Amino acid sequence: MRTRVITAIVALLIFIPTVLAGGVWLDIMGSLLAIIAMSEIILMRKKLLVSFEAIISMVGVVCMTLPSSTWQQWNQYLPDELSYSSLLYVFILLMLFHTVISKNQFSFEDAGVFTLAMMYIGMGFHFLVQARAAGLSVIFFGMLVVWITDSGAYMIGRKIGKTPLIPRLSPNKTVEGSVGGTLATVVIMGIYVYFFPQAYSLPIVLGMILILSVAGQFGDLIESGLKRYYKVKDSGSILPGHGGILDRFDSMLIVMPLLYLLGGMH
Repeated sequence: MRTRVITAIVALLIFIPTVLAGGVWLDIMGSLLAIIAMSEIILMRKKLLVSFEAIISMVGVVCMTLPSSTWQQWNQYLPDELSYSSLLYVFILLMLFHTVISKNQFSFEDAGVFTLAMMYIGMGFHFLVQARAAGLSVIFFGMLVVWITDSGAYMIGRKIGKTPLIPRLSPNKTVEGSVGGTLATVVIMGIYVYFFPQAYSLPIVLGMILILSVAGQFGDLIESGLKRYYKVKDSGSILPGHGGILDRFDSMLIVMPLLYLLGGMH
């Protein structure tokens, strides 16, 4: 527990000031986190971090993480045909070509896993960076939804939780904890929105909070399912007592893109 608390304090002392500073500092941090998260998928897939596919996927995930403003600046130096989406497709093509060159040692299934991971991780951290560009209250809105849901579900689940939520994926999670965490998030974030208004009126934002809170729990369960599939306890070990970057940002990788899709970053 002591290691876990120390790691959390140190991580927050780095993460929160970077979020407050925003700009290039958050861009760099987002890219580094995306690279580490991608490396965790690569290692779970039992591929070398210095392999061709690993390097291609890590470069690709950084490209996906970069903020829209960076791509707008770079577009003036790129041919009209080479847009953001087409450049990403180049990375996918390279991995597909690699299935042939490696004589299927790197398979089509591997290419599919790496492509999905690039999108899942890259878009998650991209919209984390974009949320900061939309304003401090927006990024803290998204982060607080995740943090309050996690904490609320844990504490309420420990107190009154009896009914397993999805034991095959996460045996410790309960229905009572899940529902209680979401309700606590709606109440607390309703107070936050009163003082820090978001893009829409309060009733609409409360509905968004409900959706995001539930989606964040899906993000947690997605990561739990991923780890069970690859038979690992944690996605990585970079954060002593907490596991890997995917373990810590699993909910955020779902909530931030959804916050954008719901219009919360306008």
